[in-house]
Amino acid sequence: QVQLVESGGGLVQAGGSLRLSCVVSGSIFSINGMGWYRQAPGKQRELVARITNAGSTNYADSVKGRFTISRDNTKNTMYLQMNDLKPEDTAVYYCNAIPVLSRWGQGTQVTVSS
Repeated sequence: QVQLVESGGGLVQAGGSLRLSCVVSGSIFSINGMGWYRQAPGKQRELVARITNAGSTNYADSVKGRFTISRDNTKNTMYLQMNDLKPEDTAVYYCNAIPVLSRWGQGTQVTVSS
């Protein structure tokens, strides 16, 4: 069984910061990397940050310069440091493999007030 457990979300004011964590358990094979996704009500789920197996990172234009993805393989944990948060960042944030696995975690809610 593969488990993806997200944590670290919360309520912050615009301009604030949060650090999300994703703990991965179980074996994952045939993937290019891992990523953070988000989904707001009425909107499609979108990939906001990616880290490849080799350690390269990519970001959606909407979060470039503000978000940083990283991982700690010794802890089987991936992180998303979010700075200068904006109300439009409000969403449920999920971690998953790239390409995505069939099962998603519960996600963690990020709410940014104006």
